[in-house]
Amino acid sequence: MAEIKRILIANRGEIALRAIRTIKEMGKEAVAVYSTADKDAHYLKLADAAICIGGPKSQESYLNIPAIISAAELAECDAVFPGYGFLSENQNFVEICEHHGLKFIGPSVEVMQMMADKSKAKQVMAEAGVPTIPGSDGAVANAEEAKKLAKEIGYPVILKAAAGGGGRGMRVVEDESYIENAFLACEAEAVNAFSDGTLYMEKFIEAPRHVEVQVMGDSHGNAIHIGERDCSMQRRHQKLIEESPALVLDDARRKELHEAAVRATKHIGYEGAGTFEFLVDKHKNFYFMEMNTRLQVEHCVSEMVSGLDIIEWMIRVAEGEALPPQEAITLKGHAIECRITAEDPVSFLPSPGKIQKWIAPGGKDVRLDTHAYCNYIIPTYYDSMIGKVIVWGENRDRAIAKMRRALDEFEVGGVRTVIEFHRKMMRNPDFISNNFDTKYLENYKG
Repeated sequence: MAEIKRILIANRGEIALRAIRTIKEMGKEAVAVYSTADKDAHYLKLADAAICIGGPKSQESYLNIPAIISAAELAECDAVFPGYGFLSENQNFVEICEHHGLKFIGPSVEVMQMMADKSKAKQVMAEAGVPTIPGSDGAVANAEEAKKLAKEIGYPVILKAAAGGGGRGMRVVEDESYIENAFLACEAEAVNAFSDGTLYMEKFIEAPRHVEVQVMGDSHGNAIHIGERDCSMQRRHQKLIEESPALVLDDARRKELHEAAVRATKHIGYEGAGTFEFLVDKHKNFYFMEMNTRLQVEHCVSEMVSGLDIIEWMIRVAEGEALPPQEAITLKGHAIECRITAEDPVSFLPSPGKIQKWIAPGGKDVRLDTHAYCNYIIPTYYDSMIGKVIVWGENRDRAIAKMRRALDEFEVGGVRTVIEFHRKMMRNPDFISNNFDTKYLENYKG
């Protein structure tokens, strides 16, 4: 494959700035695109070129494939970096990039298709010898079939939309009397959200931990892992705090998890950075949940414990370079990430507007990934995340202490943020003692 020289970043905000930094450090050129709502974003000045691709709504700009392709051709780019969200897992976009001679920095369309349908992905993982949650063999046709299957699996069960994500199209069913209504409601929600009412069923894992493995594959059939992350601290299926390593696992089970993820990466012929997500039950058994065929928001946590630049390796792999051997990857210490959103710290309602005060944290092993600054106006059209604070410590206790100190330094005025929520969590006895699961915040009173 040829060297990539000029990369269009098909994204915005902190991930666009994050990508610009790596691209320029590699001696390549970065082309940013922006909507009219983002026309004053500071990071646009740091790119080698910046092109407006449409109006403020995502559909008019960051999801506008013809406009993005036109911008790439106008700027004479030879590759596209998708980041996360927007078009990062859009198979049509990948095909169009290829048709226009643009290298998509990510996996192939075939692999995306394989892993996008969660019921099909589960079958593929079982073939690869990866533990999967007991459940339906593919789609569940109707409520009667769901009722029969639930008896075989054993309650509680969970119905999920095959094309789902973000917690939509999901219902937990405790006993048979609720199964029919839950199936119909879940099906209707899936049709409305994804234009696809296909459902599948799984055994519902009670009090689970959400643990994911960062993997990378190359075009030579090699695959490596960059450790695992515990993402159990979440609200309504949205992750708030991520950390690595996941101390819920012992060394033996961690090794099994890593080996399963690498085996799966090779089995599907994956190229680029991806994440296998697992649920870990109270007996420390792990089960495949889904694969994200893109970069994750929380990739920084893995970078902090490994010293790698994952975006750099995504680009190098896209150029045809072989990955280093697993033995060359050294994981040390403990990293924690707190997502900073412009939301009320109690209600989590969005709080867009002008930032009138911005005092950022600093110090050794403290990283702040953000595109925000004093006088920046947070648009109403996009996700409310304005940054991420990531810290590294020799162990989890030191990392928590460092995050607590960093958050105490962080001051943002003019808009509400969740900084205060994170400050409380870093002093929360349950968090400090690692005593929580994915449902913890449902009953948390703050």
